Amino acid sequence: MTTDLTTSLTTSLTTAEVTVTWREAALATGPADRAAAEDGVRRAYRDAGLSEPEHILWFDSPAAGAVAAAALSGGPEARAAIIAAGLDRAADQVLAQVGTAPAGRSVRDSVRTGPWERARRAVHEALGPAGWSGAWASSGGELWPPVNRLVLEIRRAIAETDELLRRVTLDAVLGQHDAAWLCVFAPDAGVVREILSGVAETERSALGALCQVARAAGWWWPFERVALLCERPVELHLDDLGRLHRADGPAMLFADGFALQAWHGMPVPADFGATMATLDAGRIRSESNAELRRVMLEHFGYDRYLADSGASPIHADETGVLWRIALPDDEDVLMVEVVNSTPEPDGTRRTYFLRVPPWVVRARQGVAWTFGVTEEEYRPERET
Repeated sequence: MTTDLTTSLTTSLTTAEVTVTWREAALATGPADRAAAEDGVRRAYRDAGLSEPEHILWFDSPAAGAVAAAALSGGPEARAAIIAAGLDRAADQVLAQVGTAPAGRSVRDSVRTGPWERARRAVHEALGPAGWSGAWASSGGELWPPVNRLVLEIRRAIAETDELLRRVTLDAVLGQHDAAWLCVFAPDAGVVREILSGVAETERSALGALCQVARAAGWWWPFERVALLCERPVELHLDDLGRLHRADGPAMLFADGFALQAWHGMPVPADFGATMATLDAGRIRSESNAELRRVMLEHFGYDRYLADSGASPIHADETGVLWRIALPDDEDVLMVEVVNSTPEPDGTRRTYFLRVPPWVVRARQGVAWTFGVTEEEYRPERET
């Protein structure tokens, strides 16, 4: 039975097509489809057995939405944190739009967690452990790591303003960034849609409402009387591994200026890209942040740094030359300079620099380590 059910999952769309479609939603940029998103929010409330929100307010970024959510959650701790962060004016503007009546409690569990848990239970019962594992591995399991990295980085950037705001983000429905699980459970375009066709209409509708918002907008916060919706980013730049990366500006940028700066996934200062364009050996040595210094070295090139810094070799033999780069407040960088024994078409021989562990003391020892053998075991008939 499990095999038949698993096979039937691809009756109209292949798993790969489903994943690509939801990946596009997760990484979408540009203005939200506000009408579609608001309609989806109202559907989600109704399907959860709740009254539709009296107010739907829009914000240009998750950071602004978190401030609004903190203001609506009330309490002296929230107010003190908002004032300390210098965000009280923005919070007061939100409260003025809502009026004097309280926004009510968060209803995230009703509109998002409940439908997810019921759908997951139904799929587990139908597929069994092995079938579920296969369905997830080829869809949500592939999409989860890159999308979750974005979520974690957004939360980290918001937490730099205030830790309370980071906690507020835990109450958000992630909109487009819920794609990693919606690609499995979407009743119209999800991997297990055939199974969900047997689930009650109200459950399918609840999932459909969440899908509608995810395709149209970013994060959102549902309260009893008020729903806060956020725009998607206006720019998103990723490297080949799906990590935030940009050399000449923010890797993720929202319309209100909230931005994430990153270099191959590592958070960096706002002016880091400009710094990389004018690097020299002195600038690299003077960088106090060890992680940023490593990135600079990789970008600048170890071989170029060796030449520009006036480094001296510490050992040489028939396999190559061992160089040491001493870095302040960090472990030394050791490189073995080797020459390819096979000539290029023009007769020249290329030189390579191999990074080796800091405990290496001889060139042959370092080259042997790159092949996963000991220095004594390294006896190539022909070096290439």
